[in-house]
Amino acid sequence: QVQLVESGGGSVQAGGSLRLSCVASVRTSTSDVMGWFRQAPGKDREFVATIKWSPYYADSVKGRFTISLDPAKNTVYLQMNNLKPEDTGVYYCAAGRTYIATRPDEYDYWGQGTQVTVSS
Repeated sequence: QVQLVESGGGSVQAGGSLRLSCVASVRTSTSDVMGWFRQAPGKDREFVATIKWSPYYADSVKGRFTISLDPAKNTVYLQMNNLKPEDTGVYYCAAGRTYIATRPDEYDYWGQGTQVTVSS
């Protein structure tokens, strides 16, 4: 069983930056694709970014967010710059086996989520 623990959320003003981290208890062949999703109140969970050999981003965050992976630490990061109010939501880390996967049902393991709030 893979456990994922996110950290790094918080409240910032528009234009600010945050860095999210997600530590996996173990990485296996069925969980070596890491992704980030977000969910705003009343909305569906939305794909943000994923990485295995190289990163892949949603159009809405391309050029502002950077996903990176440290295999030695079993940790995936999401650097978020130039944040906008529409980036507000709970950010979830996920792990799975399919690359490139942009749907939540393509991931097998999920973290508990971390809140990101961007004020205008």
